[in-house]
Amino acid sequence: MAYDFKQAQKELYRPGEQPTLVDVPAMTFLTVRGQGDPNQPESEYQQSIQLLYSLAYTIKMSKKGTYQPAGYFDFVVPPLEGFWWQTGINGMDYKHKEKFAFISCLRVPDYVTPAVFDWAVREAGAKKELDFSRVSLRTFTEGKCVQVLHRGPFDDEPATVSKLRRFIAQAKLKPDYSAQRHHHEIYLSDPRRTKPANLKTVIRLPVG
Repeated sequence: MAYDFKQAQKELYRPGEQPTLVDVPAMTFLTVRGQGDPNQPESEYQQSIQLLYSLAYTIKMSKKGTYQPAGYFDFVVPPLEGFWWQTGINGMDYKHKEKFAFISCLRVPDYVTPAVFDWAVREAGAKKELDFSRVSLRTFTEGKCVQVLHRGPFDDEPATVSKLRRFIAQAKLKPDYSAQRHHHEIYLSDPRRTKPANLKTVIRLPVG
């Protein structure tokens, strides 16, 4: 049976609708950096999604080819994630999405080393004729964060973020944004197949 990160680490991927404090360990990701309104057709964000999934499935399906990474195990491709920020803003200004900067990412098993990543780029590039030069392999260690499940449209997120900020204040913590720590979202629903009212998104904020 394929390994499922969501099942193995439910505390990170299945929070409730009340904020909780979590300590997020180091994780390996395929990542693409970009900027701009993610909702615009052919945006850098939309392009990043195709690149990430193409590489993730190339790695997953290596079990059927002649190359298999050391320590390989099959895995369920995890949900898409994103780190978001705006230069000069401590938090998020949803009224100016054109100013968004992001790191779009998909988690992969730790056996995905730089050598495995390079192989996947060559393999996927040859088969799909895509330019993967924007994709990189990175490890993030988020550490102490607060998170909650947001239900509904992305445009309704400010109310959920306000709930998180109240929890942070009541817990006598402080938001801890930096060049390495950002607003983090995990997309449990596919917006192409899910009504906006039914979307489920994990919202995670760094604290100190």
